[in-house]
Amino acid sequence: MDASSACQDSLPVSSDALLKQLDDWGIAYQLHTHVPLRTVEDAKAVEDQFMVPGENALRLKNLYLRDKKKRSYLVTLQQDREIDLKALGTELGIGNLSFGSADRLLENLGIRPGAVSPLAMITGVEKGVTFYMDAQAQEADVIYMHPLVNDRTVAMTRDAVMAFFETAGVAVNWV
Repeated sequence: MDASSACQDSLPVSSDALLKQLDDWGIAYQLHTHVPLRTVEDAKAVEDQFMVPGENALRLKNLYLRDKKKRSYLVTLQQDREIDLKALGTELGIGNLSFGSADRLLENLGIRPGAVSPLAMITGVEKGVTFYMDAQAQEADVIYMHPLVNDRTVAMTRDAVMAFFETAGVAVNWV
């Protein structure tokens, strides 16, 4: 499945519409375009194109997860953080977790695999997705994430990210 901006018009909220919404809300971001990225390794290969040396930046990996009761979760973590799904489920008090399907990802977050992002909570909040974010975000100056497609990255200050969550009605659970 193509998760690039070439197919954004097939999403419930396109990347362009999300960026316009951020503009309308007065939430600042810096947009970077690049080759499509599907993995943390892909991202590491291009991040030197837009990372600012010395900045306290948080680069993310995002997990769309489901529990046995079919509840959906978006867990956003520092990209190098090791993940044990069983331990994570215990830490969050949820129980056993597994990855959600690509179809459920599109249905509940409005995105495709490879473009998972906290910004997808613009759809997820309406679909009842529970959001968890790495506590390191509270210390970061800048957070890098996809704006619903995997050939774009936005750099947003911590305050801008928190303004997005507040304005979109997203409850942030820290992990």
